[in-house]
Amino acid sequence: MVSLRADMGIDLGTANVLVYIKGKGIVLNEPSVVAIDRKNNKLLAVGEEARQMLGRTPGNIVAIRPLKDGVISDYDVTERMLKYFIHKAAGKMLFKPRIIVCVPSGVTEVEKRAVLDASNQAGARKTYLIEEPIAGAIGAGLDITKPNGNMIIDIGGGTTDIAVISLGGIVVSRSIKIAGNKFDQAIVRYIRKKHNVMIGERTAEDIKVKIGTAYPVEKEVYMDVKGRNLVSGLPKQLKISSSEMLEALEEPITAIADAVHAVFERTPPELASDIGEKGIYMTGGGALLNNLDKLLSEKTGIKTVIVEDAVSSVAMGTGMSLDWIEVLENGMTGEIERERGF
Repeated sequence: MVSLRADMGIDLGTANVLVYIKGKGIVLNEPSVVAIDRKNNKLLAVGEEARQMLGRTPGNIVAIRPLKDGVISDYDVTERMLKYFIHKAAGKMLFKPRIIVCVPSGVTEVEKRAVLDASNQAGARKTYLIEEPIAGAIGAGLDITKPNGNMIIDIGGGTTDIAVISLGGIVVSRSIKIAGNKFDQAIVRYIRKKHNVMIGERTAEDIKVKIGTAYPVEKEVYMDVKGRNLVSGLPKQLKISSSEMLEALEEPITAIADAVHAVFERTPPELASDIGEKGIYMTGGGALLNNLDKLLSEKTGIKTVIVEDAVSSVAMGTGMSLDWIEVLENGMTGEIERERGF
C-alpha cells in the first residue's frame, strides 16, 4: 500500500532505533546494529537480525553499531540503516516525509549536521532536531511550557542527559558518555578481572537486565553465566550474584550521580525549589537498572521516579513534537532544521 506521506519522529539511539509515525504511534523498535559483507559492502541484516550476529560472524562479515556514545561514528552505515528503518516503518510513500530526530543535549554543531545529512540522504524532505531531555519530558506527559522547573535524566545506551527544563527550553544541562553500554562494559571488565573469564557484550547485557542493581538488595539473586576461561581457553560456567553486580557497576553509577549533583549546583534557586517539590523524572532504557531511582533519591534527597514506559518516552515525545513543527522552526528549544527539495 502506498501512503501520501508519513511524518515521523526517530529516536536514533546508540543501542536502539525507535520510529514514531504520526497517527499510528511507535511502529518500530529495533537494535541499531548492521551486518555488512566486507567483500562487496553488501547490507546483510539490520536491527534484531543483525544483533543476533554480534560476536558470531565469520571473517568476511562484520556486525557493527554505527552510532557510538550518542553520535554517528560511521556515517555511510548510519544512512543505510536509517533508509532501511524508514522504509520498513512507513512502506512506500508518494511524498518524502518530514522527520524529527532526537539528539543528546551535548552534541556539537558538526555532530548535528551529520545527523541532519544522514536523515536527509536516507529520504527525508525536511529534518528537524530535538534534544533528548525535551523529547523525554514531552513523552512523559510533563507540561514544559510553564515557568516551572522540571529535571529530566535520560539514560540511553550511549549517553546520559541531565537537564532542567522551564518555559519550553533547557536552562541547565549536562551530557556524559556514560550509560547502558558503559554498564555492560563495566560488567565485562569485572568478570574478567575477578573470575578470569571473558564474556560477550550480549551476555553482559543479559546479566545487567536480570540481576544488575545500583543499590543493595534485600534478597541476593544469582545467575549462571557462561564464558571463556582466559587461562585454559575453554568454556566455563559461573554463578554471579547481585552483590557482585553492585560492585561492578559502582563506577559508572557514581559518575551519573555526580553529574546530577553538578547540574543541581548550576540550577537557579527557584527552579531547584520546584524540582524539590515535584521530584526528578528518569527516562530511557538505562533508567530501568534495578534500584537506580532509589540510589539517586538517596544521593540527592529528592524523590526520583521512572516515567511510565521509560524506554519509549523519548521516541513518543519526538513524535508528538511533530505537532509543534512551527515552534521548532522558530528555534524555541534550540533545534536546527535543514530543508531539501523533493
